[in-house]
Amino acid sequence: EAKKFGVEFVGGDDLAEKIQGGWLEFDQVVATPDMMAVVGKLGRVLGPRGLMPNPKMGTVTFELENAVKELKAGRAEFRVDKSGIVHTPIGRVSMETADLVENVDAIVEAILRSKPSSAKGSYLKKASLSATMGPGVKFDLSTYRS
Repeated sequence: EAKKFGVEFVGGDDLAEKIQGGWLEFDQVVATPDMMAVVGKLGRVLGPRGLMPNPKMGTVTFELENAVKELKAGRAEFRVDKSGIVHTPIGRVSMETADLVENVDAIVEAILRSKPSSAKGSYLKKASLSATMGPGVKFDLSTYRS
């Protein structure tokens, strides 16, 4: 069923065993609730990489078509830590500059749209981008948004 929605890799115990062996050539993991017993064993491999399926994120569902459509369309998720710092990937090194700029635009707009009506003043104060293991590069939001 998942193959007809455009999923590249489909499997059960065989795919879980392959992932346990170190194969990680995929971007997202979607699972049905009945397969979570198998996927749960992969927590040590998938968890640190942010790939573990999660019902809150919509990656554990019987509605595979909707989940796959959203992921293929480029759904982005961002997390905020307790000090108010937003963590989210915006792209990969292999992407074109224009695509990265478009992704930054989308993330900034999503953050600004999520501002609660009760929040006063400037909601987004500072921003910087960094590679996974690189230094952060600050950029001015006032000139960026204009």
